Amino acid sequence: MRLQTISIFVDDQQRALDFYTGTLGFEVTADVPLGEHRWLTVRLGASDAATEVSLEPKGHPAVTPFTDALAADGIPWCVLGVDDIEAEHERLTGLGVTFTQPPTDVGPVVVAVLDDTCGNLLQLAQVAG
Repeated sequence: MRLQTISIFVDDQQRALDFYTGTLGFEVTADVPLGEHRWLTVRLGASDAATEVSLEPKGHPAVTPFTDALAADGIPWCVLGVDDIEAEHERLTGLGVTFTQPPTDVGPVVVAVLDDTCGNLLQLAQVAG
């Protein structure tokens, strides 16, 4: 068993696609029109075993209050592992990404939190050592 697909709820699918692919480096795995929305998935890396991320529109009435509350409380939606958090922070800052928390050593990991421009906070994490 493996984690195949997870959903990240986004305000705007096209803006999310641009950010996740153009800024973060994900690649598109599916982009299927479905009326006013799309079945839109991306993944990091070319491996078929990589977990896909569905950039899901915030259509359900429970989603917006939930994601707004997480963002207001500074809670990231998910964690992206990186090998060099300082270099990634510098690269993303150079691309105009807004960080709500710079790289911070919290013991076993160094973490940073960024805004995905689509209503979510994402955490970068590098294992210390």
